[in-house]
Amino acid sequence: MTEQLEAFWGLPQEVTFCKRCVMSNQRPSSSIEFKHTRSHKHRSLHMDEQGVCDACRANEQKDHIDWQKREEELLRVLDKHRRNDGYYDCIVPGSGGKDSVYQSHVLKYKYGMHPLTITWPPILYTDVGWKNFRNWIEVGGFDNISFKQNGRVLRLLTRLAIENLLHPFQTFILGQKNLAPKIAIKYGIPLIFYGENEAEYGNPLADNASSLRDKSYYTMRDLSEIHLAGLSVTELMERHELSLNDLMTYLPADHRELEQSSIEVHYLGYYLKWVPQEAYYYAVEHAGFEANPFRTEGTYSKYNSLDDKIDGFHYYTTYIKFGLGRATYDASQEIRNHHLTREEGVTLVRRFDGEFPEKYFREVMDYIGMKPERFIELCDAYRSPHLWKKENGNWQLRHSIS
Repeated sequence: MTEQLEAFWGLPQEVTFCKRCVMSNQRPSSSIEFKHTRSHKHRSLHMDEQGVCDACRANEQKDHIDWQKREEELLRVLDKHRRNDGYYDCIVPGSGGKDSVYQSHVLKYKYGMHPLTITWPPILYTDVGWKNFRNWIEVGGFDNISFKQNGRVLRLLTRLAIENLLHPFQTFILGQKNLAPKIAIKYGIPLIFYGENEAEYGNPLADNASSLRDKSYYTMRDLSEIHLAGLSVTELMERHELSLNDLMTYLPADHRELEQSSIEVHYLGYYLKWVPQEAYYYAVEHAGFEANPFRTEGTYSKYNSLDDKIDGFHYYTTYIKFGLGRATYDASQEIRNHHLTREEGVTLVRRFDGEFPEKYFREVMDYIGMKPERFIELCDAYRSPHLWKKENGNWQLRHSIS
């Protein structure tokens, strides 16, 4: 009888790859709240009886949608909330990447809306990221609120999230997620538009059945339920001398304020056929968006997730925890949108997945106050035995795409 190896993060013991793209069933749901430990059970990417993942099925459905009818639905939503008194009528969160440029520009210049763009800034801007942010606002022509975080708290939470969860991006994701509803409440703006629904990347297909996002996703009822960087709010305050005020930036809105408001959260990708590569071309044409002047570490592309120097650490740690690196995410998306064949995707994954983010490594470690060797130790400690084995002193994945 074969010994069953331990699976961290509640991942499925058996590793299977989608027969259409290059993603595996080890991909966690992107809607998890990151309260988990290595033993916490959470939802992973579903494969159907034909061995095809939910993300591929969601993209397949896009070929059968009546997009003219969907646009008519969008116009009814916009007409309901459109203002002509000079005030904002929708919020578009973003940092000047291809998707936020596309969302805001289409809403303003095609559909006549009056968006307020808001930004939860990257932990450490890249040069091209900062330039694209400025172009979004200056060339694209938008008002913007950029919420600059308390640097001391941001650095601490980022370091703790790496130590406790091997998740360098948690503070960014939570802050970005929770900022828009708070701004909408404060300024009385009735609409929030995000781009694509997470169902297009692997969340359950049912999530894509509506353009609306349940507002409870952005609220909290009990502070004791909230964990940041793998610690409860109480633990953070007691162990690290933080006040509740220090942490409020990262916490969801009060459920009474948001759920009792008329604010609606929509996915623009429900109404308009969303193709990331097309959004890139649109952003280049209308706001001077620039791709990286060099290949992004860990992948073959130059136009995705360019703005934060810690991006590469996020994708490297997903490779460590789930066996899925940046090239897997990029290739899967491009296969679904018919820009790559699966065979081409497999070749790219085998070549680039798991490449170490060397370019900004020392700078990021200095910024968060972590010794480089400590980061390497944590990566080794968080490798799940059912995914990794060590041979001749080198770590190797037990299962690779073929």
